[in-house]
Amino acid sequence: MSSQAASSVPVAVLISGTGSNMAALIDAGQTAASGYDVALVVSNVEDAGGRAIAAAKGVQTLSIPHKPFGKDREAHERAVDAALRAAGVEVVALAGYMRILTPWLVRAWEGRMLNIHPSLLPLYPGLDTHARALAARDAEAGCTVHLVTEGVDEGPILGQARVPILSDDTPAALAERVKTAEHRLYPQVLGDFCKGLARG
Repeated sequence: MSSQAASSVPVAVLISGTGSNMAALIDAGQTAASGYDVALVVSNVEDAGGRAIAAAKGVQTLSIPHKPFGKDREAHERAVDAALRAAGVEVVALAGYMRILTPWLVRAWEGRMLNIHPSLLPLYPGLDTHARALAARDAEAGCTVHLVTEGVDEGPILGQARVPILSDDTPAALAERVKTAEHRLYPQVLGDFCKGLARG
């Protein structure tokens, strides 16, 4: 964990895969003006590539696999919640965390859990956002950072970034450009959110 000013808000990032948004959050959080510091990275997949990236950046990582809990999602989430609280975390950022959360965890972190979604919400909640935007012949796509609520991708919007759709775009090409926008937007919105908490 990097040394930060006392006003820095400790954040946990939840991942399931390579963690490209996680890496962007960590890098931004290690600057003095960010307003937050990534104190912990938690993965529900034991060999998620993002854990090695986080560790290389000096961040504590933890694996809490969901499979041993079977269909008991809440039991798994209680283990995750206990780890977050033990680490002194105040805000949770979901970054490619491929689990549908139960109302229990959402309520436990109500108003303090953020997610990034690869569309301009309320357009295209859920999966396959880029293919859906192309099929609709939209002029632009983008990404949205929002607070997590019990409805999937329905929470209050905290920030968006827009990406033009090109005439020869494919879902994969569009996804790459949107991801670049995500890596700029998420740290900025998380930083502003945490500065607001610190002032409050």
